[in-house]
Amino acid sequence: MDEEYDVIVLGTGLKECILSGLLSVDGLKVLHMDRNDYYGGESTSLNLTKLWKRFKSNENPPEHLGVSKEYNVDMIPKFMMANGALVRVLIHTSVTKYLNFKAVDGSFVYNNGKIHKVPATDVEALKSNLMGLFEKRRARKFFIYVQDYEEEDPKSHEGLDLHKVTTREVISKYGLEDDTVDFIGHALALHRDDNYLDEPAIHTVKRMKLYAESLARFQSASPYIYPLYGLGELPQAFARLSAVYGGTYMLNKPECKVEFDENGKAYGVTSEGETAKCKKIVCDPSYLPEKVKKIGKVARAICIMKHPIPDTKDSHSVQIILPKKQLKRKSDMYVFCCSYAHNIAPKGKFIAFVSTEAETDKPEIELKPGIDLLGPVEETFFDIYDRYEPTNNPEEDSCFVTNSYDATTHFETTVQDVLSMYNKITGKELDLSVDLNAASAAEQEAA
Repeated sequence: MDEEYDVIVLGTGLKECILSGLLSVDGLKVLHMDRNDYYGGESTSLNLTKLWKRFKSNENPPEHLGVSKEYNVDMIPKFMMANGALVRVLIHTSVTKYLNFKAVDGSFVYNNGKIHKVPATDVEALKSNLMGLFEKRRARKFFIYVQDYEEEDPKSHEGLDLHKVTTREVISKYGLEDDTVDFIGHALALHRDDNYLDEPAIHTVKRMKLYAESLARFQSASPYIYPLYGLGELPQAFARLSAVYGGTYMLNKPECKVEFDENGKAYGVTSEGETAKCKKIVCDPSYLPEKVKKIGKVARAICIMKHPIPDTKDSHSVQIILPKKQLKRKSDMYVFCCSYAHNIAPKGKFIAFVSTEAETDKPEIELKPGIDLLGPVEETFFDIYDRYEPTNNPEEDSCFVTNSYDATTHFETTVQDVLSMYNKITGKELDLSVDLNAASAAEQEAA
């Protein structure tokens, strides 16, 4: 281990593994270490026995839940936008050859006490029962404007400079009602708060277009895809990628102490009496707790069921977003459900997650609106974990610390953190202008 590396990565969470793979592909000499004896870190995937041990101490899971090894329960479950940045990263790095994907069955939004399919096009707007007759017509006009908008074509702008006018101003032009604005902003454009309304409209329009393009890509009922056997395959796929390009992996390395010189700059990592030297450190918050601050916490419930979520058209995989206004909360709530159809549970079993930014210390009460949508549940596990973000200056200490995972059940915020980190580490933007049709393997599986 007494060698010198360009980068040492600590932790095998998804963000760290993606960065390790990208940096290895760039030709950097990478050493990747983890104090655990398994891949994934906080975003690991557990079988039933390990899930039980983690949340219910030494109890054994009941036999009626099925064989333990047939469960692959992701601790940080997130769907991928079929046309999104993470899929582009997978294609850019050729990681798609290590994974098989399947389309997600449904994308829904909670509105006025009911679950509705998220309309993404002008045609779907007219069919949606989210809106009344006149509102459907107004929404249809807005959707057509978004679909036709091309940044390079001024004729499609209808006199609006979306880099200057706010989303609120654009929406007011079409006279949309508050409930319509709510589902567009939170379930279609996937904003986590309402700040977007007073920001340049171009960001929301691009997000809406991404949703519609992802929806069209596989002609599915949702814009999302998910790996067979769950996200636990992703860190390992990027680990294999890194190894192909010369990266070195070491699991079960105790301590992993980051070493600093007299100027406070990191120069290596010590484990079991050996020090590997490096120019830069990449890690999750747990490896450098003195360089992060707590910014919140996530409350979540993990539920095992034997049926699809009611009112989702018997979807075997689904996302439901409950906008904060609908719940009179400060933050949105998210429901993720996947099943044996994606090989993450035994035949006939479904795994649902309900998550939100915690506002109390009582997840059982706080998550009730999402849990109530699930129908009968066989087992429920409650959990709260802290969220951290870095406080250090990487230019001064050469340490690049990732943010903790948020409550969302999609990858859009996670991958933006990864791309931002890549830019800070390398000083360059990752070129993701790839031909998505090149991902034929992923496409065939998801179709």
